Amino acid sequence: MTDSNPSAVRQVEVAIAGAGFGGLCMAVQLKKAGIHDFVVLEKGKEVGGTWRDNQYPGAACDVQSHMYSYSFETKPDWTKRYAPWNEIQQYILDVTAKYQLRPHIRFQQEVVSAVFNEGTGRWVIKTAAGDTIMARYWVLASGPLHVPAIPDIKGLKDFQGKVMHSAQWDHGYDLRDKRVASIGTGGSAIQYVPEIAPKVKQLHVFQRTAAWVIPRDERSYSALSKKIFAALPFTRTLHRWRCYWTNESRVWPILNPWMAGIGEFFLKKFIAYQVKDPALVKKLTPDYTLGCKRVLISNKWFPTFNRPNVELVTDGVKEIRAHSIVTRDGVERPLDCIILGTGFVVDPRIYMKGFELKGRRGHTLAEDWKTSPTSYLGITTANYPNMFQLVGPHTGLGHNSIIFMIEAQVDYIIKCMQLVKQKGVDYLDVKPEAQSRFLQDITAALQGTVWSSGCKSWYQTADGINFAIWPKSTWRYWLETRTVEQADYEWVQCGRQRPEQDAALAQNAG
Repeated sequence: MTDSNPSAVRQVEVAIAGAGFGGLCMAVQLKKAGIHDFVVLEKGKEVGGTWRDNQYPGAACDVQSHMYSYSFETKPDWTKRYAPWNEIQQYILDVTAKYQLRPHIRFQQEVVSAVFNEGTGRWVIKTAAGDTIMARYWVLASGPLHVPAIPDIKGLKDFQGKVMHSAQWDHGYDLRDKRVASIGTGGSAIQYVPEIAPKVKQLHVFQRTAAWVIPRDERSYSALSKKIFAALPFTRTLHRWRCYWTNESRVWPILNPWMAGIGEFFLKKFIAYQVKDPALVKKLTPDYTLGCKRVLISNKWFPTFNRPNVELVTDGVKEIRAHSIVTRDGVERPLDCIILGTGFVVDPRIYMKGFELKGRRGHTLAEDWKTSPTSYLGITTANYPNMFQLVGPHTGLGHNSIIFMIEAQVDYIIKCMQLVKQKGVDYLDVKPEAQSRFLQDITAALQGTVWSSGCKSWYQTADGINFAIWPKSTWRYWLETRTVEQADYEWVQCGRQRPEQDAALAQNAG
């Protein structure tokens, strides 16, 4: 199945976009459910998604290893409480091998269009390589963190030195004794900045907004711990649940801003303790409510600014010249290298721009999501039958493991597929009123949280609509996805056409 034949039309039961944690989880559970007729379309050359691409120095997960893994495939020998990127990637490779997923994966197959045909009840999916796939079910598992965000800075393209994004790290470039600028102070920057600071001649860290950073309980698992985890699998489960509830406790200050104030008091003390210069302490202390933006975890971030070769720059960038950066105060800093720690494009209206996605009754996702992305349970979208999303709108997290959400969504999707088969229909389509009711519930749940305090973050659209985050405890999401509310869906039997007509439609679709 990994071989590509652009002239052929392949018909499958399920087509999945993306071979990261979401797409692979979907593939494993399909096999467990007895559904083997599926294909995974991956735009890269290997599985892993985020963990394949993010290989910058210090790259690691900010969720505990035992929680940032599948519940059905726990691992006894994680080396650290917070695993580095290469160990997570190896875990993904091991899962792919164990469940024999490679025969289902087609690499370097970037999807460019997906069109639903109401006559056949099938999705017609086309890739940049020229392949066409017809599928009963269409699962978007590309995730929100796969398109690097490149800032629109005057002169960036004219810089004569080295430029690299953290997700496209060039390990062949030697940073030793270089004058380096790091733009951005998000989740990637707080990991690579402390790692490269001792190597470079001068490091200018450009900060637009300070981040709340909490201490990291960093430690290695002992040989004895690994032996116990291996010999007694239930201990892995217990440890996993301990991690889960520890993480889940972080949501309470988010849902109750008065509690966030208590956390801020202690974190300000933490910053003052770790940073020697009072002026730097002030610059590194956020002016927004704890939890409004992603809370970061590090023990190395603040002490890095005590180094004589590290400068925190809070004046905005005016322009980039051939060999320097000029800030708005007129100061010019000579540079050899610019590192973009600017994260990813998370708004699907932007990163899916140019991607044709058509549903029923002439609906296009670009038009339907023009104001803000929204989906029922973050999984199904009205007028896009048999289309499912993993980590769709409203289901991102800022406090716990996203894999918990992915597993709940995959379980829900499997149940939807089984109901379609049991009912003898061709497809299900969530009712617009059910989707609207869900959105109203999400909007109401956001009221009174830190996200309703007027702060801005990547969780929101430019207009301030919070489309990304799940505003409740994750166990509540698990409960809401345990069963499929059949009354919230339309169950449709369409007139079937002959196989030769299916093939002709596939050739002409899109």
